[in-house]
Amino acid sequence: MTPRRVVLSAVGLVAAAFFAFPVYWMVSSALKPTNQMQSTGFDLVPTSLTGQHFLSAVDKPGFGDALVNSLVVTLVAVLFSLVAGLLAAIPLARLRFRGRKGFLLLVLVAQMAPFEALLIPMYLMMRDADLLDKMPALVLVYFAATLPFTAWTLRGFVQGIPAELEEAAMVDGCNRWGAFRRVTLPLLGPGLVATSVFGFITAWNEFLFALVLFQDQSKRTLPVWLSTFQTAFGTDWGGTMAASTLFTLPVVVFFLIVQRNMVAGVTAGAVKG
Repeated sequence: MTPRRVVLSAVGLVAAAFFAFPVYWMVSSALKPTNQMQSTGFDLVPTSLTGQHFLSAVDKPGFGDALVNSLVVTLVAVLFSLVAGLLAAIPLARLRFRGRKGFLLLVLVAQMAPFEALLIPMYLMMRDADLLDKMPALVLVYFAATLPFTAWTLRGFVQGIPAELEEAAMVDGCNRWGAFRRVTLPLLGPGLVATSVFGFITAWNEFLFALVLFQDQSKRTLPVWLSTFQTAFGTDWGGTMAASTLFTLPVVVFFLIVQRNMVAGVTAGAVKG
């Protein structure tokens, strides 16, 4: 192994440890007994383990409703974003029309704008549309949040697929829709996975809009439910860490399952522009 590779490997290990330590601390704290969590010493490795915090988190009122609400809102918003993003990405990648570059610039601007700046306009729009405390309001917000990134990433991926493949399928007897469905759509699989993962993470972790748009406690999502561990009497750190671990677990598992396709999709979406 060359010295350069050794240095790069060491830097990579340090970076991995730096980013993995907060996750390790969250999980280890969730497994510590309450008296050990409140001690003044620094215990990198727990001396004893308990699952009581996880049981308390699951039994806490509202966990089931919050879990279902988060799953429904996130999955529906990501699905709509994938469909609309794909419909926008194909003409942006394949066609040349007047105003195309300006439209792409608008997509980038929409992606770069701080989403919190839209809180008041979004709230007023949902209030006037009588959508407060209703799930479609949050679906629309998350759809708007994930659509620019989805369209931009899928555009790069579509550009990486030669148009000649569709033309060859049409020569062989397919119509335009059949050529797209049989040739292009299967090759878009990694790109769809990549954008769905990032869209899922964005919608799954969102807190502010879910807090403002929903006053009904039965409609709150998991990020809002996590805030209930902090009360006027203090913070239940064991329950917070256990609930945060449960909240993170579905995203981590999904990421590990689709990791290869996600890397391929991100790479293809980045090299074309």
